[in-house]
Amino acid sequence: MDEAILKFPPNFLWGVAVSSHQVEGNNTNNDWHAWEQDGKALHQQVAGSGPDFYNKYKEDFQIAHDMELGAFRLSIEWSRVEPEKGKWDKEAWAHYRRMLEDAQRKGLKIFLTLHHFTNPLWLVDEGGWLNKGVVERFVDYTHKAVKEVGDLVDVWMTINEPLVYASQSYLVGVWPPQHRSFWEARRVAKNMAKAHKKAYTVIHRSLDKKDKRVMVGFAKSVNTYQIYNKYSFKDQLLSLGADWVWNRWFYRLTRGFNDYLGLNYYFHFRIARARFSNWQFFVDIRKEKRDTSDVGWEIYPPGIFDIVMSMAHYGLPIYITENGLAAEKDNKRSRFIVSYIKELYHAIEAGAPVKGYFHWSLLDNWEWEKGYEARFGLVAFDPITKKRTLKESAHVYQTIAGANGITHPLLKFVGHVTLGEITVKEK
Repeated sequence: MDEAILKFPPNFLWGVAVSSHQVEGNNTNNDWHAWEQDGKALHQQVAGSGPDFYNKYKEDFQIAHDMELGAFRLSIEWSRVEPEKGKWDKEAWAHYRRMLEDAQRKGLKIFLTLHHFTNPLWLVDEGGWLNKGVVERFVDYTHKAVKEVGDLVDVWMTINEPLVYASQSYLVGVWPPQHRSFWEARRVAKNMAKAHKKAYTVIHRSLDKKDKRVMVGFAKSVNTYQIYNKYSFKDQLLSLGADWVWNRWFYRLTRGFNDYLGLNYYFHFRIARARFSNWQFFVDIRKEKRDTSDVGWEIYPPGIFDIVMSMAHYGLPIYITENGLAAEKDNKRSRFIVSYIKELYHAIEAGAPVKGYFHWSLLDNWEWEKGYEARFGLVAFDPITKKRTLKESAHVYQTIAGANGITHPLLKFVGHVTLGEITVKEK
């Protein structure tokens, strides 16, 4: 194997991420399944059996192991383990325990997410995250998770992207329950912050030992913002305001209750001119012919450098807990991986305390309101046979993980690069 010329720190964690409803298949007792069955999803698709990760986890963990990865992020499906309020499914917990034991045997550190967008139907009937009682329900769930699988978890992630959930479900209204209320979205976010803090306390009190303290945090979707007119005070104010509300407000709500920052980075927004009169702020990047994913998200590698550097001031270890590309053409994903990880390398060299990177996702999966057409995976699967097929991008990522950095041949994916005295030109 070629040696990395952009070498990451020793013990840097390379991993992949999945979430229960998106890959397990046949989750039939949560709000998303009910929503899909009602035909309310924009794409009119249902998750169905999907990649069937719930039964094929051994094969998928083996793939991750063979790719020389050191970590795997996955979630527990709350509606499986507590299908009725206060009634725990012993076999479902036992199954998750077998899953985590298998991952551990294969040398994978486990980053476990407790809530990744889906809710049990009984919780929805109580008002879901709008009801303040959800906090204690989540605490009960956390207590049970600690008891059943706590000894197998390396890093805890209480909630995935709380502001994404609050905005998509209660402000924009494209996810269940499809409400459109600023005040409801705010209440949901605050309840999630309270739930995180209480869960954080439960996990530490239950699992901390004299010689070892567990790591607890959450996954936060973060955006970068670019203004075209740097001398416009109004545009600067908009950029700073958006950054504070989206990237920092939830950290303020949970201050003192995070052992690390889990950053999910996908979005870069451009501000040509702040038009407060008609609430038009962001540039339509299609008009500028920007490079985008298949779902229209701008590909902007410097953004991951910018967001990491701006979040480093919190003084906490940083994990990139999601970063990936929806693309049918896999060579585009290979370029994406190398270019973003190269920027992450520069951030570390600039002093950012980044400890790991998780690519989203291991598998092509069901992408919420976008269905199966948004292909984020390093690995494809046959919808009938469930056969896994590694893409070129999986081998590119394996090379990076195995070398703990970017090797000289991989620089072809980013064209012309100058690295000190080394210059590489794509042939």
